[in-house]
Amino acid sequence: MELREKLRILSDAAKYDAACTSSGVNKAGRHGAIGSAAACGICHAFAGDGRCISLLKVLLTNVCVYDCAYCVNRRSHDVPRAAFTPRELAQLTIDFYRRNYIEGLFLSSAVAGSPDATTERMIEMLRLLRNTYRFNGYVHAKAIPGTAPTLIQALGLLADRLSVNIELPSARSLARLAPEKTKAAILAPMEQLRQGITENRHDLIHYRKAPRFAPAGQSTQIIIGASAESDRQILCLTSSLYRNFQLKRVFYSAYIPVASSPLLPDRQTPPPLWREHRLYQADWLLRFYGFNADELFDEAHPALSFFLDPKCCWALRHPEKFPLEVNRASYEALLRVPGIGIKSAWRILRARRAACLSWDTLSRLGGTLKRARYFLLCQGRRFPTLSNRNVMLYDLMSPRERAIYQQTSNNIRQTTLFPVTEPAPHLTERKELSCLFPPM
Repeated sequence: MELREKLRILSDAAKYDAACTSSGVNKAGRHGAIGSAAACGICHAFAGDGRCISLLKVLLTNVCVYDCAYCVNRRSHDVPRAAFTPRELAQLTIDFYRRNYIEGLFLSSAVAGSPDATTERMIEMLRLLRNTYRFNGYVHAKAIPGTAPTLIQALGLLADRLSVNIELPSARSLARLAPEKTKAAILAPMEQLRQGITENRHDLIHYRKAPRFAPAGQSTQIIIGASAESDRQILCLTSSLYRNFQLKRVFYSAYIPVASSPLLPDRQTPPPLWREHRLYQADWLLRFYGFNADELFDEAHPALSFFLDPKCCWALRHPEKFPLEVNRASYEALLRVPGIGIKSAWRILRARRAACLSWDTLSRLGGTLKRARYFLLCQGRRFPTLSNRNVMLYDLMSPRERAIYQQTSNNIRQTTLFPVTEPAPHLTERKELSCLFPPM
């Protein structure tokens, strides 16, 4: 098989890894113009300093011994199979880098033969890349559950970031959809990576030239919508992973039906992209805004809202905490106000040291006052022209959510004429939003 065909097959098989975003651009070169772009294999990720960098995202092989129902590369799925040799992939990566197509590598693999055998080939490829070709760019590699600890250690010394994908949010779903995998086998390498990263930090304090072990940390991925777990269960798992394994990121991937199975959603069911988006928003609240997973839900609301972001929903369910006096509220309390982010909260703290803030000065400090005005007091006074509850709802939504909300008004009235087996979540939720609003 030609190298170009291998790249097409194995880059397409890698597109469901959600640690970066595929460019999706395919442009041929033109006479008189400089450069071209290929959709296969090139994706984008963000560096720690905010730069957007291009990565070659590819599998070493898509030949797999596992038969996970949700996976496009599962053993029973009839797809073209291919495999790079370690030297082929190392040379391909360097060729891409020399042509300035990429700045790093995102390397994953299906399990061919055994976890140990697959990891050994990944290590051989990365050693060629690092030692023979002297490549010093960013490398993200997947650690395969069930791999021997010595191989995980060797992989961590070659890659900048490692990830062990949990895939499914519970042991019950794992046993149902991926019976050849176990929770213990997935968590064991995550714990080893946590210990290795912690020990390496101590080593670097005493020995400046000590080899670095996964300096960019570890991450994982959870598939959303392939199993029946609620948003509350998923975020509780996420919170536990951050707390127990010191993960840098948890990535959420909306399940895309790639084959028919009685255990999975129908192939005609669209992927729950809106749910993935809300989970990322909630994840941000856990990591940077001091929220706990249990705070974002209650017994009556185990799912995230389609129309309102998690922070707005939390604020509306806790009217006893608002309105806040902006001139006296703590930094932690300001972070919980919809429309006020980390930078806006610090601006407020700095500005009020010099003078007592008014609504005019607050509007010049940044943040989204259109949302925050419903939850704040300035010098003991509410915003001069607060809107009624219906307008308040629109102010708390983004423009896109507002447009969908308006469209569903007619759809709800038509459900008696055109019944559906499973109404979309935003149709049923439209009727329940009024109970969230505190008295004005």
